[in-house]
Amino acid sequence: MHILNFLHQQTDTSLWLIFLAENLLVSVSSLLLGALILKFSKISSPQTTLQEYRLFIITNLINTIITYAGFKLCQYGFISFSFGFSYLIIPHFVLLFLAMDLAMYVFHYAIHHSFIYNAIHKLHHQYHNPSPIDLYVLHPIETLGFGSLWLIILSLYNFNFPAVIIYLAANVLFGIIGHLGFEPLPARIRNTLPFKLLGTSTFHHNHHTDVEHNFGFYTIIWDKLLGTYKKQD
Repeated sequence: MHILNFLHQQTDTSLWLIFLAENLLVSVSSLLLGALILKFSKISSPQTTLQEYRLFIITNLINTIITYAGFKLCQYGFISFSFGFSYLIIPHFVLLFLAMDLAMYVFHYAIHHSFIYNAIHKLHHQYHNPSPIDLYVLHPIETLGFGSLWLIILSLYNFNFPAVIIYLAANVLFGIIGHLGFEPLPARIRNTLPFKLLGTSTFHHNHHTDVEHNFGFYTIIWDKLLGTYKKQD
């Protein structure tokens, strides 16, 4: 019995609690991993503010809503998955990775070039020297926007479920790396494939200091192709 069968047997109350616990487990684990990386690297993280803690909680609540909505879309057949480990895992992961990267690039670029920036996204850019918790410091509307993109992408194709799980793990890892506030990878590694195509901590930090460049999340591909790339210092 795969996980969806288990979830189908749960009450709505149980589903809300399960999805809330799942999101909190992932987000708290990501903060702990980020803290360990900073401690191992002997880097001091900025002191976390009350606003950051508040937005961390709100983001987790909204992500719980998105998870519940995704489950309901599965129940009604709008989202479906293939299960089992097969040759599809790698191509499906790459497809999902690049599709989400492009979708979030477009969404991110659009936010920066509309009234939405001052109304919503400027909140995230208050933190010029990000720390791991700032991965979750987003305006609630922005969190809903990214979550909606995720559900739309999932509804367009029958992805392999293990590939989706791997993508979600990669998404958290990239989020942590992008908000460390320092570059953990030495230049000799960043300048080799595939790392030279990926969005490193320096890449995202440059976006926090120069809001007109580096809109990608996982890769520099779309910034390179569309002329918004700024060289990683």
